[in-house]
Amino acid sequence: MPNSSSISEFLLLPLADTRQLQLLHFWLLLGIYLAALLGNGLISTAVACDQRLHTPMYFFLLNLALLDLGCISTTLPKAMANALWDTRAISYAGCAAQLFFFYFFLSAEFSLLTIMSYDRYVAICKPLHYGTLMDSRACATMAAAAWGAGVLNSLLHTASTFSLPLCHGNVVNQFFCEVPQILRLSCSASSLREVVLIIFVASLVFGCFVFIVVSYVQIFLAILRMPSEQGRHKAFSTCLPHLAVVSLFLSTVLYAHLKPPYIFSPSMDLMVAVLYSLVPPTLNPIIYSMRNREIKHSLRKVLLYALFQLPGNAHLPHMIPCDGSLCFIRVCIFDFV
Repeated sequence: MPNSSSISEFLLLPLADTRQLQLLHFWLLLGIYLAALLGNGLISTAVACDQRLHTPMYFFLLNLALLDLGCISTTLPKAMANALWDTRAISYAGCAAQLFFFYFFLSAEFSLLTIMSYDRYVAICKPLHYGTLMDSRACATMAAAAWGAGVLNSLLHTASTFSLPLCHGNVVNQFFCEVPQILRLSCSASSLREVVLIIFVASLVFGCFVFIVVSYVQIFLAILRMPSEQGRHKAFSTCLPHLAVVSLFLSTVLYAHLKPPYIFSPSMDLMVAVLYSLVPPTLNPIIYSMRNREIKHSLRKVLLYALFQLPGNAHLPHMIPCDGSLCFIRVCIFDFV
């Protein structure tokens, strides 16, 4: 049987058996990828360009958008290329790199979601101390810790997984290189080390989830004590989507990595992988930001500013008569610059 020293490439899971379905999957994945790029790119641009959004909450949203861009860019381009060119192969080094970067972005994102729950807890439950507890140095330190945790976790998983001898071929039953699927190819006795690592990391993730739940219990209790119905509605609309994303993200990741080996369903594994690798990066911009009035207002001004800076349009703001909606556009642009 082949071992890891004789394997030069892996074969990923084909998304379809016929050429027509492969092309259909390519266009579908391309649409998802472009939507994620557009949503997260707009958020990054808005937060970076608008000084009024340079606050802890939007700083963490910027980091989340960058992590989402990295996460979905690690898996989808290769899957789209395989579907377009009717191939399944990924090199050994490419698989290791894909696994490293995917788990780096995945781990950093969950760490950041934990930090964001703490940010919401301080903002709602301790508003008078918010400026002290969430100053610029504290925010930078927490963001760096999230990225650092991602690097450490990814290094441990990648080194542990690819140091195992592979005894069961090179066919990965997933559309990207994933730890549970690589473990299926390893010798049964030698995979115990990686299983122990997964259980250890899962314990840390569960601890973060408990922290998130406790934070939101305190948040919801504080919200219920608010005298203003409008304030309660705004707080719930901010926190409930966050909790929903965290729950979906955590449940699918834990299912994929902790389910017993005898439970094997390629279609279920594929659906779960899509839920935790593609859905959050695509929906996070909508859930966290596109429903946010400040983000939408900032994006509107950025787009208008970019429009009037196009070649041939630089003189346009000075030619706009000050009446009606055109006057409002002109005022917005000059307010922005």
